[in-house]
Amino acid sequence: MTDVLPALVQARPFRFMVVGIGAAGLFFALSWLLVSLGVSPFPGSAIAYATAFVIAYRAQRGWTFGAEHDHKVAFPRYLTLQAGCAAFAGLVSQLAVTHFGLSPVAMSALATGVTSTISYVVSRLWVFPARGHGKLGKTV
Repeated sequence: MTDVLPALVQARPFRFMVVGIGAAGLFFALSWLLVSLGVSPFPGSAIAYATAFVIAYRAQRGWTFGAEHDHKVAFPRYLTLQAGCAAFAGLVSQLAVTHFGLSPVAMSALATGVTSTISYVVSRLWVFPARGHGKLGKTV
């Protein structure tokens, strides 16, 4: 049983989930806090997403993928993906509050779930594809 944890930590899917869950948790907490403090849902969610973005990119590229993907390729892709997710999170948040009357915590849960799913799928397939898929080489 003591060998399971080190093996689990070495598994990329596990590391991807740890970073993703951490970033999602950070986004959830910050978006809830900002909206609860009176920041409008769209900018509050976008600010929370930008904060989580910086931390998540560094962790995904460095820890999860061992800096195997060229930063010049991976970063623009990750930025593009997360900018789209941030805008989508803002839209989902705004609609959740203004059209569906959701509370800040329900709004945060919905935006977190939707954007996390999109981010995971696109990251695995496009931003940090498995070796042999795409044109991402070793960093120098």
